[in-house]
Amino acid sequence: MSANELVLDARSVTKRFGGLTAVNKVDLQIKRETIASLIGPNGAGKTTFFNCVTGFYTPEEGDIFFDGENITGLRTDQIVHRGISRTYQNIRLFGAMTVLENLLVGMHPRLRSTPIGAVLQTPATRHEERHALAEAIRMLEFIGLAGMGDALASNLPYGLQRRLEIGRALASQPKLLLLDEPTAGMNPQETEDLMNFIRRLRDERGLTIFLIEHDMKVVMNISDQVSVLDYGRKISEGTPAEVQRDPHVIEAYLGTSVEEEENIVSETPWADV
Repeated sequence: MSANELVLDARSVTKRFGGLTAVNKVDLQIKRETIASLIGPNGAGKTTFFNCVTGFYTPEEGDIFFDGENITGLRTDQIVHRGISRTYQNIRLFGAMTVLENLLVGMHPRLRSTPIGAVLQTPATRHEERHALAEAIRMLEFIGLAGMGDALASNLPYGLQRRLEIGRALASQPKLLLLDEPTAGMNPQETEDLMNFIRRLRDERGLTIFLIEHDMKVVMNISDQVSVLDYGRKISEGTPAEVQRDPHVIEAYLGTSVEEEENIVSETPWADV
């Protein structure tokens, strides 16, 4: 895989908290315009790895390259400016703001207006505000919330709040979108709708999607690549079919030995996918 094919290239990334090594020498590469999933048991280091990529944590060892540039140690706002955006395991919308206002907040990294320009309402500021509003309205339609711009974010049904959070992340115009358990708490229909929406992000917008997800049906149905962490180490990687047959992955999820895996393969979380 050539460097030009990669949007994310993490090399020997290690993150420690005191005596605990949460991420241990993880190598992980993601090709452009693909959907990659990161899975593993609870406490495997998945969200910690996400936090290293997005600048919330600085790894003690290793390097993270985005679009060929080393972003290790950059601030979160610098990383957003370069084209990485994310959502969170727990929804973090501004509940007292409207749907439209939440999208406009997401656009902030791409706006150039200064506080002085906002106070004086200069022509450049007014032009940018009109453009941002038009873009936010278009985003509403794209994420399936057309006509809901004036509703308070906190009043949306759960599934639509998830969509709005993704829309807010999209508003910063990322090249790489990280989704932390995007279908958590959704009913089957909401999950199916969101799976189709994630595919649209790749196919229509040319985005690269990197997600943490515990729903194995989601992972196995939408992923081009699946990486597996256990106790901070990457233990497997490949296509969904390759990973779900890997005895080391079965052992990590079910606690069985590699020798026993042939007898329990039907009990894996993805057996009915």
